[in-house]
Amino acid sequence: MPVEGAHVGLRDWQGPLKWGADGLIAAVVVDGAGRLLMQAYMNAEALRRTLETGETWFWSRSRQALWHKGETSGHFQRVRDILVDCDGDALRLCVDQVGAACHEGDYSCFHYRLSGAPAPAEEPAIGEMLAELEAVLTERKAIPDPESYTSKLFTRGADAYLKKVGEEATEVVLAVKNGDRENLAFEVADLWFHTLVALVDNGLSSADVARQLASRRGKRRPAQEAPR
Repeated sequence: MPVEGAHVGLRDWQGPLKWGADGLIAAVVVDGAGRLLMQAYMNAEALRRTLETGETWFWSRSRQALWHKGETSGHFQRVRDILVDCDGDALRLCVDQVGAACHEGDYSCFHYRLSGAPAPAEEPAIGEMLAELEAVLTERKAIPDPESYTSKLFTRGADAYLKKVGEEATEVVLAVKNGDRENLAFEVADLWFHTLVALVDNGLSSADVARQLASRRGKRRPAQEAPR
């Protein structure tokens, strides 16, 4: 049972970090939605470069060399925040992930389930789905695929996907008016997809929308003056 009043919020870490005997510290990376992306290691130089550049740098134990995440793939991680655990021997980096975090092409490195582990709930989390979709859209924009519908939208430009945004918004309205609940979810999915295309094409992400929504928490719009 949690102790009442135990949580007092974030504080600045005052002590020295506890580096391992090899000069490394564990670094866990999550995205803005809190989804676990990867786990790696940093030495002092990697941490210094991360703080200076605003993008993640790590120490590769296999290559025994520094590596700038995304340097060869273009799938950079732009740092939003860095937290230290209570023992000072691990870091948690919150990033805006460009493309896929995993070298195998998946959004997260954690895409294998241990045999015998409990099965997860079947309902997909909307944040995870949007993050995965955004990673695919970012890749389709950076590396066009002639057979991809998404790549064709990016190639044709804003008019192509804005037309779809308008069409799908109209379909959402019609589904609500007609009481078609099943089709409503389908049309909202289409609307969100094409809206994400617009965001990615303009250098934005779902994290930018999340920040806008978070900034409105607890705020009420002023009541409109009654007409005279």
